[in-house]
Amino acid sequence: MAFWSNTSVFTSKVPRKILFMFTLSLSVTYLFYSLMSCYNSLQFPLQENYVYQGRLVTEETTFGTLREKVYSASQGFTQVTGAERSSTAVPGVKDHAEAEQRTVEWIRTQASPTKEAAAAYRTTALEREHQEFSTTDSELRVNCTMDYGEKKLPQAIIIGVKKGGTRALLEALRVHPDVRAVGNEPHFFDRNYERGFDWYRDLMPQTLEGQITMEKTPSYFVTNHAPKRIHSMARDIKLIIVVRNPVTRAISDYTQTLSKKPEIPTFEVLAFKNRTLGLIDASWSALRIGIYALHLESWMQYFPLSQMHFVSGERLIVDPAGEMAKVQDFLGLKRIVTDKHFYFNKTKGFPCLKKPEDSSTPRCLGKSKGRTHPKIDPDVIRRLHKFYKPFNMMFYQMTGQNFEWELQEDIVSRSSQDKQ
Repeated sequence: MAFWSNTSVFTSKVPRKILFMFTLSLSVTYLFYSLMSCYNSLQFPLQENYVYQGRLVTEETTFGTLREKVYSASQGFTQVTGAERSSTAVPGVKDHAEAEQRTVEWIRTQASPTKEAAAAYRTTALEREHQEFSTTDSELRVNCTMDYGEKKLPQAIIIGVKKGGTRALLEALRVHPDVRAVGNEPHFFDRNYERGFDWYRDLMPQTLEGQITMEKTPSYFVTNHAPKRIHSMARDIKLIIVVRNPVTRAISDYTQTLSKKPEIPTFEVLAFKNRTLGLIDASWSALRIGIYALHLESWMQYFPLSQMHFVSGERLIVDPAGEMAKVQDFLGLKRIVTDKHFYFNKTKGFPCLKKPEDSSTPRCLGKSKGRTHPKIDPDVIRRLHKFYKPFNMMFYQMTGQNFEWELQEDIVSRSSQDKQ
């Protein structure tokens, strides 16, 4: 009986032990395949391999840790079973069932957090990857902007005056590395305003951070609605006005028109309503532009003088570096354009820019500059100076600058060259 009793105990324990190990192996296998399914769902394309490898190492580590825990737990349950066997001669089926149930519950408890952790990790990894790629895209966009720049509305405009020296000033400014300017005159605020600011911006050159976008359209200064329109675009914009002796400017203006329309009347005919009575025709555009005080009054309704800079057209010829120093200061630029950039062209009668390093010829203004003035009756010139004098005095007072045009009356009378 003892033999059969011991045999029955042996036969009852062995199958249960085998069943326990079989159940444990099935649970571990199920857990392995569960983790593998999570692993497959976390795979990414080959171009993202560096992200994939990082997750693979983490998952293998997680699975290895869990496998060690399962193995340790199985060893623990085996030891507990042995202790129970030594303390209990004939353990009942209930005891073994409870042990097996505890094993299954433990595996579920350990597996559940792992699945949650895998899901949480997947979410975190995706968010992190999105942030990484978003940052990369952002940096790429920034780099593209830095490489090629972006088009912006102007921060400074040369608004006048026609035949005052605006082209010479613009070309000198374009030498500065922190200035990007449109070569042609956009005429946006006087002729093309209905096209909209997007059209205007598209005309601008691309600029990098720290560079100034500029344009020049001399007709803005005498356009009634230009101040309000520019103010609506940018209240803090900087305005540059190149002024010149209004009599010299008028003669230069007429000379330009004459080169295009040789059939027009003489300067003397156009300048007077009645020459016998000495009545000046101030409605003629060539003369009206020179009434600077009248036009400046319109601009001062929208902009303070601190946002305006007046350049002397005469000094721009005699001392281009000195005038450029003031302009650069006004724009908040480093004084890079200096006297080393200029030389005086005796043929044209005004300064030119020295040749750039990448060019074999100097940068001088074109054939439209430096035309020979027609001979004007000195009496007409004298009458025009008298006409402009009160307006000039008013302009000096408004700007706080004395351009000394009255001292140039005799020089103007003898002038035979267009200096702009």
